Amino acid sequence: MSNSEDEDLPQLSSHALAALQEFYAEQKQYTDLGGDDKYNVGIIEENWLSQFWYTPETALRLAEEAVAAAGEGGRVACVSAPSVYQKLRELHRDDFSICIFEYDQRFAIYGEEFIFYDYNNPVDLPEKIAAHSFDIVIADPPYLSEECLRKTSETIKYLTRGKILLCTGAVMEEEAAKLLGVKMCKFIPKHTRTLGNEFRCYVNYDSGLDREL
Repeated sequence: MSNSEDEDLPQLSSHALAALQEFYAEQKQYTDLGGDDKYNVGIIEENWLSQFWYTPETALRLAEEAVAAAGEGGRVACVSAPSVYQKLRELHRDDFSICIFEYDQRFAIYGEEFIFYDYNNPVDLPEKIAAHSFDIVIADPPYLSEECLRKTSETIKYLTRGKILLCTGAVMEEEAAKLLGVKMCKFIPKHTRTLGNEFRCYVNYDSGLDREL
């Protein structure tokens, strides 16, 4: 190739090249994850513009609640709640069936348990996901808006056999009750980052989250 042809090729800026290298390094990180490590809460970093992970203590409490609510051999759906999925998989390898419904493709490292999910298409799900096939659905809608909660509620009602554990802002209490028949619990979930809005849990069944520790 001549020098003139080289000059015609587009050149990446130093910033763009650094970003590209960071992207490839990140992809290699997820490819290399294996064994128990890939279930550690926080192993996949937050996108601080739109994602907020629970603290390990909150993830554990919610996972234990899911275990109790689903019963032995139960099925649990984690809708936009990857921290809870990860903690469940840390606690129980074989005695529960768990699916993680997520828009973020990085969670595809969890293989067949990962279900691509876009709340804008609430019931656009694979055929293998049958209606009312989960003993409990734990959901954390990605945005504090009536539209997002309404669409996520369609997904929740499609998936659950009855039990619902919803995590969202306190400002959504009235809307959550109207859409899903859930009530606010005493337990207050915490995140690894400080949120501007008060966050709460809601359930539609007799829950351990409504009793003081």
